[in-house]
Amino acid sequence: MQALVLEEKHRLSLRDIPLAEPAVGSHDVRIALRTVGICGSDVHYYTHGGIGPYVVREPMILGHEAAGVITEVGVEVINLKVGDRVCMEPGVPSPQSRATQQGMYNLDPAVQFWATPPVHGCLRPSVVHPAAFTFKMPDNVSFAEGAMVEPLAVGIHAVNKARVRPGDVAVVTGAGPIGMVTALAAVAGGCSRVFVSDVQAPKLELAGRYAGITPVNVREQDLAKVVLEATGGWGAEVVFEASGSPRVLKEIFAPLCPGGCVVLVGMPVEPVAFDIVAAQAKEARIETVFRYAHVFPRALALMSAGKIDVKPLITDRYAFADSVAAFDYATNMAPTSVKVQIELPEQ
Repeated sequence: MQALVLEEKHRLSLRDIPLAEPAVGSHDVRIALRTVGICGSDVHYYTHGGIGPYVVREPMILGHEAAGVITEVGVEVINLKVGDRVCMEPGVPSPQSRATQQGMYNLDPAVQFWATPPVHGCLRPSVVHPAAFTFKMPDNVSFAEGAMVEPLAVGIHAVNKARVRPGDVAVVTGAGPIGMVTALAAVAGGCSRVFVSDVQAPKLELAGRYAGITPVNVREQDLAKVVLEATGGWGAEVVFEASGSPRVLKEIFAPLCPGGCVVLVGMPVEPVAFDIVAAQAKEARIETVFRYAHVFPRALALMSAGKIDVKPLITDRYAFADSVAAFDYATNMAPTSVKVQIELPEQ
C-alpha cells in the first residue's frame, strides 16, 4: 500500500511499502483512513530521527492522530459496524500487563503505539485496529475534529490529573496544539478563567477568541504579575506547563497559589533545572502526564455537546498526495498555524 514513510532522518517518501496488513481478528475492525493530523512527535522523528530511547532504525510510516470509516468488523465486535465513522486511540497495551490491569494502560511498557519505533503509523489507506480502542463519532463531529480527539485527550487527561474544581483559575504555558487543547479542556472542566501564555501573538489572538481564556504575551507582560493582579495576589490554583521550555519551567511556580498544582505536560528535549524550594514554599502538588487513558469517549461527548470547539485550531490541510510538503511545512510553521492535517481520499 502507499504510505508516508520516514526513510531516515530528514528524508520522507510517499511510496508503496510492502506491508503485510493483518487479517481482521474476531475483536478487530478495519478502518479506511480519512484524516490524519501531524503531531509534534511525528515532526521530531522527521527532524531528529528519534525521541529519547525511541530511535528510527528502519523505514517507518508516520501518523497517529486519525479518523476514518470502518470497512470490516470482526465476528465478535458488537458495538461497531461497517460504515461507522470512528477515531482511534493509537496505543494498544497488553491486557496482561500489571499497568493495564490497574487501569494505567498508557503506562504499559509493552504498549504498541502508532508511529513510535518500531511500530508503523497510520498515514496509509487503511489499518486493522482493536475495536476496544476504536470509538464511533457522533454525527455532528467531522473527520477533521475526530483526528483532534487524540491531542485533546492529552489535555483532558491533564485536567483530570490536576483535579480541577469548579471556579478554579488556571494557567497554561505554551499556546501550541497541546497547550490550546489543554486550555479548552480546563474551561470545559470547570475553570472560571484560564490564562494562556506564549511569545507568538497570532496564536495568542486565536486563544483569546475563546470564552474564558485570557492570552498573555510574555514578550510584553510578566505572567506571574498578570495572574497575581487578577487574583488579588493569591495566584492560580493550577498551572499546566505545555511548552517544554527550560526557561518557562524555571519560573513555573511563580503564578501558582499556595497549595496549588503544577501539571507537567510538555516534554523538554534535555533535563532541566527545577526549583524545588519554590515548590516547597507553596507546598505545590506536582503531577505529570504521559499520553492519556480512559478519555476518548469524554472528548467526543464534549465535542458533540459544543463544550469544546477544536475547529479553529485546524489551520492547515493538505491532500495525501502532498504529505511530504505538509511535513516540510509543519517543521517551520507560520505563527498563524496551530494544527496541520492530511486528508486521504475516500475509498
